[in-house]
Amino acid sequence: MAPADKDRKEALPADDRDTEHVDGQVRAHEENAGLRRGLTARHIRFMALGSAIGTGLFMGSSESIQAAGPAVLLVYIIGGAAVFMVMRALGELVVRHPVSGSFGQYASRYIHPFAGFLVGWTFAFEMVLVAVFDATAIGVYMGFWYPGVPRWIWVLAVVFFIAAVNMIGVKVFGELEFWFALIKIIAIIALISAGVAIIIFGFGIADHDQMGPQALLNHGGFFPHGLWGVLSSFTIVMFAFGGIEIIGVTAGEAQNPKQVLPAAINSVPVRILLFYVLTLGVIMCILPWNRVTSEISPFVAIFDSIGFTAAAAILQVVLITAALSAINADIFGAGRMLHGLAEQGQAPRSFARTSRSGVPVMTVVTMIIALLAGVVLNYLYPDQALFLLGALATFATVLVWLIILVSHIRMKRVIAEEARLPSEFPMPMWPVGSWITVAFILFVVVMVGLVPDSRPALWVGLLWVGALWLCYLAFVRGEGRRPHPLSDRTEPMGSGRN
Repeated sequence: MAPADKDRKEALPADDRDTEHVDGQVRAHEENAGLRRGLTARHIRFMALGSAIGTGLFMGSSESIQAAGPAVLLVYIIGGAAVFMVMRALGELVVRHPVSGSFGQYASRYIHPFAGFLVGWTFAFEMVLVAVFDATAIGVYMGFWYPGVPRWIWVLAVVFFIAAVNMIGVKVFGELEFWFALIKIIAIIALISAGVAIIIFGFGIADHDQMGPQALLNHGGFFPHGLWGVLSSFTIVMFAFGGIEIIGVTAGEAQNPKQVLPAAINSVPVRILLFYVLTLGVIMCILPWNRVTSEISPFVAIFDSIGFTAAAAILQVVLITAALSAINADIFGAGRMLHGLAEQGQAPRSFARTSRSGVPVMTVVTMIIALLAGVVLNYLYPDQALFLLGALATFATVLVWLIILVSHIRMKRVIAEEARLPSEFPMPMWPVGSWITVAFILFVVVMVGLVPDSRPALWVGLLWVGALWLCYLAFVRGEGRRPHPLSDRTEPMGSGRN
C-alpha cells in the first residue's frame, strides 16, 4: 500500500474501513453514499410492523378464516415460523453487507445479476401495488364521514402527504412511521384485551356462555374444511406477512446496523405472529368463524355482534392510520430499493442521487407518480386493475422470499470456499432450516397454482418474470450485467466493536 493510501485509510472512521472481496482483490469501499443513518431500532421495528400489519389484518383476515376455519391459527403459526427463518437469512446477509440495495444487491452478487434485477424491481413494484390498494381504501374510509366528497380528492391528498413526508428526511419519516404504527398496535392490543375481558366476565352480553375456546370447536370442529382448507389458506396467510422484509432495505440508513438490525429481526416476526394469532383467536372465540364474511371487517363484526355499534366510527380512525402507516413504509422501501438498483447499474443513474438531507429524490418522485398512475388505473378499470395488481402482489411476495433464501445459501458457500470470518448473526439450524424453508416457499408457490382463486397469480407472475427478462436484455448494459461488488463488514468474534 502506498503511503498516501495508508494515510487516507487511517483517516477514515472505523465504520467506513471496509474490505471488499471482488475477484480476489481487497479494496476500500464506502456504501450508501449520500444516504443518512438516521433510523434507530425503534424506527425500524415499527416500520416493519407498519408495513406487514395493515389492511391484510384489519380487512383481509376474513378470507383466511373462511378458507380454514379455526385451523387458520395453525397456518399463521407455521407461516410465521417460515417468515422468521427468511428474516434470519436476510439478517445474516444484512449484517455482513449493510447496504440500502439489500436483497437486490445480494442476489446480484451471489446468484446472478438478473436475479438482482428481478427481485429489486419486483419488490419495488410490489410495494407500489400495496400502496395503491391502501390509498384507494383511505378514500373509501373517508366516505364514512364525508359521503358527498369525491373519493379521488382524499386519495390525492394522501399521495401528496406521503410525498412530503418522504422528502423531508429519513429521521422525520422514521418518527412519523413510529407513531402511525404505534396507534395501530395500541388498537390491536385494546381489541385483544377487550375480547379477553368479554370472554371472562361477559358483562351481560347475550350468548356469553357460548363464547370462549369452545367456540373454536362448536361449529364443524377445528378443521371444518379438512386438510384442503388448511393447505389452500397458506396462499392467503403468507401474503399477509408480506412487507416485513423491508427491514433489510433500512440497512443503509440504520444507526449502528450490526446491533439495530439483529434486534429488530429477532423481535418483529414474533410480534407480528402474536398479533395475528391472538387477535384472530379472540375474534373467533367471540364471533363464530362461520359468521365472519368478507363483506365486513371482522373487527367491526365482533363489536356489532355484542351491540357496540360505535365501533364502526372508532375503527375508521384505526383503518385510516393503518393504511397511512403501510403506504409510508411501502414508498420508503420501494424508493430505497430503486436507489440500490441504480447503484448496481440496473436503474437510471438519477435514482442514485440524493438531496442535502440524504433523500433519494428521484426515486421518491417516481414512486409517487407510479402511485398516482395506479390510482387512475384503479379508477378507470377497477375490475382488471384489481385483478392484475392483486395477482402480482401475491406472486411477488413469495418470489422475493425465495430469492433471499437462495442468496443466503450461496453466500454461505462463498464464506466456506474463501475461508472468510464466521458470521456475527448466523442463521439458526443451518443448513437444514434453510432447505426446509426453501421447500416450504416452493410448496406455497405450488398451492398458488393449485387453488383456483389464486391460480391467475402464478400465470401473471410468470409473465412478469418474462417481461423483466426482456427488459434486462434490452436495457441493462455494462456494470449492470456484472455481479455487484459488496463490502464484507464482518469482524472477528470478541473484537468489541459495534
